[in-house]
Amino acid sequence: MPDKTVSAPSPCLREFVTDVVKRYLDDMGSTPPDNLHEVILKEVERPLIQTVMNHTGGNQSRAAQILGVTRSTLRNRIRRYQL
Repeated sequence: MPDKTVSAPSPCLREFVTDVVKRYLDDMGSTPPDNLHEVILKEVERPLIQTVMNHTGGNQSRAAQILGVTRSTLRNRIRRYQL
């Protein structure tokens, strides 16, 4: 039976996200960003789903499994982002 443990993101991905968020905040200057968490999730979730869907050849069940979400959640996101 395959191991179902979830591994942490690689340091490379974590470092990339850290650098991008720092650059974004620096670019904002003294203007405080509104809803930063929501903005980042929207920016990341769409390409994440699209890339996994491409990887699975459009197989939503497999994509949902890879993403760790239900197929229903995946379908909702596909509609939301018009993928």
